[in-house]
Amino acid sequence: MSMSADRSIERLLIANRGEISLRIARACREMGIVSIAVFGEGEESAPHVRYADDAYRLRAGDGLAYLDIEAVLHAARQSGADAIHPGYGFLAENAMFARATIDSGLTFIGPSPEAIESMGNKVAARNIAAAAGLTPVPGTQEPVASVEDAFEAAGDIGYPVAVKAVGGGGGRGFRVAHGDSELRDAFQGSSGEAERYFANPEVYLERYLEQPRHIEVQVFADSHGNVVALGERDCSVQRRHQKLVEESPSPAVDNALRQKLGEATVELARSVDYTGAGTVEYLVDASGDFFFLEMNTRIQVEHTVTEMVTGIDLVREQIDVAMGKPLSFSASDVRTHGWAIECRINAEDAGRGFAPTPATIGRYREPVGFGVRVDGALSQGDAVLPQYDSLIAKLIAWGRTRDEAISRMVRSLNDFQIEGPATTIPFHLNLLAHPEFVAGNVSTTFLADHPEVLPIAAEAAAPEETASMATPPLDLVVEIDGRRFATTVRGLPAHGGESGRSGRQRPVRPAGKRGGAVTASGDDLLSPVQGTVIRVGIEDGASVEEGEVICVVEAMKMENELVAHKAGTISGLSLQPGSTVSIGQKIATIGSDQSG
Repeated sequence: MSMSADRSIERLLIANRGEISLRIARACREMGIVSIAVFGEGEESAPHVRYADDAYRLRAGDGLAYLDIEAVLHAARQSGADAIHPGYGFLAENAMFARATIDSGLTFIGPSPEAIESMGNKVAARNIAAAAGLTPVPGTQEPVASVEDAFEAAGDIGYPVAVKAVGGGGGRGFRVAHGDSELRDAFQGSSGEAERYFANPEVYLERYLEQPRHIEVQVFADSHGNVVALGERDCSVQRRHQKLVEESPSPAVDNALRQKLGEATVELARSVDYTGAGTVEYLVDASGDFFFLEMNTRIQVEHTVTEMVTGIDLVREQIDVAMGKPLSFSASDVRTHGWAIECRINAEDAGRGFAPTPATIGRYREPVGFGVRVDGALSQGDAVLPQYDSLIAKLIAWGRTRDEAISRMVRSLNDFQIEGPATTIPFHLNLLAHPEFVAGNVSTTFLADHPEVLPIAAEAAAPEETASMATPPLDLVVEIDGRRFATTVRGLPAHGGESGRSGRQRPVRPAGKRGGAVTASGDDLLSPVQGTVIRVGIEDGASVEEGEVICVVEAMKMENELVAHKAGTISGLSLQPGSTVSIGQKIATIGSDQSG
């Protein structure tokens, strides 16, 4: 257990940012608990800081402040906090952080360090799941030490294989290889990303199942021996192995399968003496067979849809369980009602391979109405910062049926106004109108199978334009012959009458066979993102094929492969790992090969 029973919490430090920090602070306010925010560089006036009752700067060394355990604990000591809620991401599944919190005399809102450690190591978790009677996805039982070992393991497992970080999660440290020719890059890429995000370069291999559904089960346990499953969520629509849309219940899960998933989940949680909120993730094939994937020992981004269909406040329940209270519900109390869908509204351009679009938000208006919930991270005048993830808000719609939930979500997406960054709203509208999605026929390969749902790319703003993006457009109302017309002026014309803002739309050449991000002007390859170069895949003067990776740029915690937009000879490539690039910056020139 992470704490002694019946321990009160009066001041709770939230070791996170964005919408989850706001979500936790609101729960604290309802419970009469003082909420304490922390903030890093550039977030002194962020919404989660403004809302909290108290706030402290994280004085960290090199790297991201929210990942610095000592900086977080120092802020907790400064603030007089008696508990820490880690939210999700950052330190939420770090057993060392949980242990250090408890050793400092503070209550950790989450499972015990031992449970986090058991399930956080993905190879160990597979073995624990197998011992509990679950069937893991076929794969290695130990970390794979080298590329040569990976080739041998892949031969036994069979292609395609997924190369995954042992200490990973959230889609980080995850690569897929469809054959020997791709395995070396997949191994090195996964290991490198795992080292950067989890300080552990170890990877393992799993069979990559074709067109499965990603189904997860919410589980909750207390320190009194109660363990309850609260139904499933379908998280199959993903980009780069990260979720975009989640719904509960799943259109593919019937009552019999739901019972099996729930029983397996409860058994696994009991086997590691779990307490608090957790999620067990599965891959489900077309025949209804399910395979254990991993357990996330924290609250999930998509916990909202479970809350909407069960009526249970999961964050409040987390805090109560951490204080030693029993669950406020039993298995027989859990009844789901209706259908809930969540769309993650990210500052990303889906037409450019979901490239991040950091910018300052101008006009911002959230949708409202019956059955609509918005868990927002930002508002008008706030900046989407490139060093953090790209989530602007989570939009959740509830309906009595799936069709009603979809129609309410479509209305809400159309009502959502966000000026400045390109967002995923156009993608979501295309997705929700697609007949296969409407029919509930989705899998983790949906975007690859249906590229038609990707919208036309928004033209990237030049770096000097981004500073002016916060200026809201000017509304006029025009009346002609007694009829009212609403118009919007979006700034002075530029470049021969074209709008100089970032809202323009133009077709973008397909990224090529590797599916990376690409923006081009003639022979010049331009960066569609602002970020840091972490890998350069080719030398200046070399010949390249269309779609070949030139470099990898990390932006908003995502790796973006910048690929050649044409075949030819590359010149002017002077980037090195650690170099920074801005949106629209010329990366290199690709001239046509003169040979042959």
